[in-house]
Amino acid sequence: MIEYIKGNITQITPTSLIIETGGIGYFLNISVSTFSRLEGKSEYKILVHEVIREDSHQLFGFADNDERNIFRLLISVTGVGANTARMMLSSLNPAEIEKAVLGSDVNLLKSVKGIGLKTAQRIIVDLKDKVGKHAASGEIFAFADNTKREEALSALVMLGFAKSTVVKVIEKIARENKNLTVEEMIKMALKNL
Repeated sequence: MIEYIKGNITQITPTSLIIETGGIGYFLNISVSTFSRLEGKSEYKILVHEVIREDSHQLFGFADNDERNIFRLLISVTGVGANTARMMLSSLNPAEIEKAVLGSDVNLLKSVKGIGLKTAQRIIVDLKDKVGKHAASGEIFAFADNTKREEALSALVMLGFAKSTVVKVIEKIARENKNLTVEEMIKMALKNL
């Protein structure tokens, strides 16, 4: 998986850019907010999210981690694809999306082209807990914690435990114990399963 690309921006439009590094030009889809932050820059370290499908391989670029994290949360919602998430980030900044989710502001989310009432409601329901948990501490997202949880969950499901049971145990462990490694999370979960 590509984490970031550092190189020379050879071409940039409000929806895409080409960044060259090592003699290779990478085409990345970007949001308007990333475009406004990168316009006029010739060199940059752009964060990347890959979307690999049977029929396509797309790269999405982000100027900062907050935008990439909100993008990843948005595409985790059923019915919200990568292009819809990019459209949302072109219309609203990550803080506005977080505020809309926490405040159940369906109308603000519906104001984005391509987002209807049901999708806006689903975004709020699916992301309210994920966004709200870290807002009080001043962190919008703790993506490393989510990654650790996902790795622990995956390992336990591969060991044969029911996913629904494992999710509850992992969430409880993560709430009660901060800064655990994946291995520690798995060991604690095994004692509770």
